[in-house]
Amino acid sequence: MVNAILGKKLGMTQIFNEKGEAIPVTVVQAGPCKVVDIRTQDKNGYEAVQIGFEESARLKKPQRGHQKELLRIEGEGISAKTYGLKFLREVEATNPIADYKVGDEIGPDVFKENELVDVTGTSKGKGFAGVMKRHNFHGGPKTHGQSDRRRAPGSIGAGTTPGRVVKGMRMAGHMGQDRVTVHNLKVVKIDTENSLILIRGAVPGADGGLLVIRKAVKPVK
Repeated sequence: MVNAILGKKLGMTQIFNEKGEAIPVTVVQAGPCKVVDIRTQDKNGYEAVQIGFEESARLKKPQRGHQKELLRIEGEGISAKTYGLKFLREVEATNPIADYKVGDEIGPDVFKENELVDVTGTSKGKGFAGVMKRHNFHGGPKTHGQSDRRRAPGSIGAGTTPGRVVKGMRMAGHMGQDRVTVHNLKVVKIDTENSLILIRGAVPGADGGLLVIRKAVKPVK
C-alpha cells in the first residue's frame, strides 16, 4: 500500500473510550484518492505513486495534463474540461510499483487504528504580528527611561560591518500560513464506509484545509 493519503480537515469533536474518558479528535475526510500516474525508475529515475483528491470542474491545463491517462480511462461520456482532481501529490509505496495502475482507488484503510501518523497542513494565517507574538521575544527593559520599548525587537544588526540587516533576522512580519507537520498523532478510529479518519489531538490548518497524512517517519514507542 501507499504510505500516505490526502484528506480534508472537517473539524474537531470528542469521543468516549471504554473507560468513559473523553478523547479530543480531529475528523478528517481521508480520500477516496485515485492513482493519477506512476513514477518508475526507468522513466523518471525514481519510484512513486501520484494520487489525486477532490473532484473539481475548474482545472488548469497543467493539472489536466497530469491526469490525461485517468481522464481517458474514466472520462467516457464526461467532458475533459469539467472533470478532474484538484489536489495532486506524490507518495511513496511499500509494494512493488508494478502493483499499482492508474485509476486505482485508495481509502483510509491504508492505516490501522492506534497507528501513529504524521499530518502535514497549512497553518492558519494570523496577519502581521510583532516579534513578541511571532518569535516569542520577551521585549525590552521596563525601566531606565525605556518607556516605548516594551514590545520592540531591540538591535537588528551592527553598523559599518556588515552595514546591513542579515538575511533571516527575526523581525515583525506575516505570521502563520506556513507548511506545518505534526508528528506521531494516533489514529483513534477509521470509518472506511464514509472515508473518515479520527486522529487524536489537533492538526494544522483551518476547517476545509488540505492535509497529507502519512505513516509516522519516527514513531515513538
